[in-house]
Amino acid sequence: MATLELKVPPLPESVSDATVATWHKKPGDAIKRDENLVDLETDKVVLEVPAPCDGVLVSIAQESGATVNSNQLLAIIEEGVAAAPSAPAAVAAPQTDTAANAGNAEMGPAARRMVVENNLGEAAISGTGRHEQVTKEDVVNYLKAPPSAPVAAAAPKAAKTAAPAAAGSRIEERVPMTRIRQRIAERMMQSKNSIAMLTSFNEINLKAVMEIRKTFGEQFEKTHGIKLGFMGFFVKAVSEALKRHPVVNASTEGQDVIYHGYCDVAIAVSTERGLVTPVLRNAELKSLAEIEREISAYAKKAREGGLALEDLQGGTFTITNGGTFGSLMSTPIVNPPQSAILGMHAIKDRPIAENGQVVIAPMMYVALSYDHRIIDGKDAVLFLVDVKNSLENPHRLLLGL
Repeated sequence: MATLELKVPPLPESVSDATVATWHKKPGDAIKRDENLVDLETDKVVLEVPAPCDGVLVSIAQESGATVNSNQLLAIIEEGVAAAPSAPAAVAAPQTDTAANAGNAEMGPAARRMVVENNLGEAAISGTGRHEQVTKEDVVNYLKAPPSAPVAAAAPKAAKTAAPAAAGSRIEERVPMTRIRQRIAERMMQSKNSIAMLTSFNEINLKAVMEIRKTFGEQFEKTHGIKLGFMGFFVKAVSEALKRHPVVNASTEGQDVIYHGYCDVAIAVSTERGLVTPVLRNAELKSLAEIEREISAYAKKAREGGLALEDLQGGTFTITNGGTFGSLMSTPIVNPPQSAILGMHAIKDRPIAENGQVVIAPMMYVALSYDHRIIDGKDAVLFLVDVKNSLENPHRLLLGL
């Protein structure tokens, strides 16, 4: 039978190397074509390396934690159909490799990590992802309401997990910073040290937006197959404002300012590995339904660890939503070489003055952090007011007025 070399796939120019995160097979295991064998973590995404053929994993050249480059040898594979494992081996496999399988044939890397961290073993978790893959959300739902189990089986786990909760216990765990977290730290320090950053604030009355969602939300979902959220309105408002205030959409390169004739809006998404910012290309040309559909697709890919490098590259402006976690106000950090970022926050009913009367309205504080080297305060404030006016008059926004 032929022997094949499993190598690191070509990495993009912006990625110099990768770290071997997790092997899902061990030497001697049978493998199937296109089955994920190993996860490689870069400073942006996790790459899955599939098996090139059916066969057996003969040996592993790079263990977990190793730093690898494009085309570097990862493992040796013997091509051909492997014999089925004997009954004892089949029984032992779940006991020794539950982290890789956890009772499911397919599992995303984010879900797999949660299975290990929560000691779920061979729990039968139903998958709702592509090809019935178990996603992180599936594991979260399983943890919220796991199926009932016999008392005798549950007792050993209870005894095992009781020890850390003992009174007076002082537990510490030291783990290396992930590649993505290292990259985030590097980018944040770059922003702090190279940008003259300033933040302007405003507040937006979202009553009109909420009325549109209440009136047309159900019909919108039936027509377009996607829910009508708040982020779509913000992306539309930002895209229109960027066209009228192009300096806020600019980026820097050395001593040059680059003005972009398009709006590639990055949406900050929180994942268990860190913050990622998939990009909506040409957002200024998209309908509200197209924007909501892309946002939903990116969120799903982020939860499953399926974002590709090209999904994260570029971006002329960023929107981040701390309100998802309850933040009332914050100062977001500009992501260089972009020149500005908009921070959304929690919607709270507050008393405001309207036509000489005090009324209660759903209000949101918004923050625009910007590079004061190229954006004057006047431009920043006018941009933020433009976004505010569009969202407080969403009918004009949607009609292109």
